[in-house]
Amino acid sequence: MSDDYANRSYGEIPVGFGDKPGIVVVDFQIGFTDPQYPLGGAPLVMRALENTATLLKTARAAGIPVATCNTSYLNEREMPHWKITAVRDTFRHDHPSTAIDPRIYDPAYDVAVTKKGPSIFFSTGVADYFAKERVDTVIITGCNTSGCIRASAIDSFSHRYRTIVPEDCVGDIEEGPHHDNLRDIGRRYVDVTDLATVLGQIEEWRGRNTH
Repeated sequence: MSDDYANRSYGEIPVGFGDKPGIVVVDFQIGFTDPQYPLGGAPLVMRALENTATLLKTARAAGIPVATCNTSYLNEREMPHWKITAVRDTFRHDHPSTAIDPRIYDPAYDVAVTKKGPSIFFSTGVADYFAKERVDTVIITGCNTSGCIRASAIDSFSHRYRTIVPEDCVGDIEEGPHHDNLRDIGRRYVDVTDLATVLGQIEEWRGRNTH
């Protein structure tokens, strides 16, 4: 079967890995990683959490900047018009579900922000932090692929970063939307790759910058 997108040149040019990577970790908060909560414990999300923990261990050892976030609000009046009851009921500053999962969070190393919209870059200062660190390549991890990962990837692209999304470091509630959205952003904005490839790129970068 022909691919009309490919025939029209979508996805022909790879983004590639630039001079300085940074990593964003999107919404690995307890509400998404603990199955006691309505949005928690989806298998693809838990796979992504485990793989991201592996990625971050290597990244921190290499001195790569890491920005992580949760989504949380003071009250419902502060929220956007979410259509998800579980978000409205639990994503509050005083609720345990908004804590960042300690399996991927190092408070002594990571820059942590609280976002109010889908993208980790929207009104958070993460882009300013990466500018200071001279980041030109953003590796996106976290959840959910069809929501906040997609939004963060588009904002990363819009900020002119080279954007890399390792498929096994992001997750969603259902497999279909996970793969559909990665396919879509991979045609336009990002390189979709995997943990092993990104680890290799980090080690290559580290080797170039330790002489």
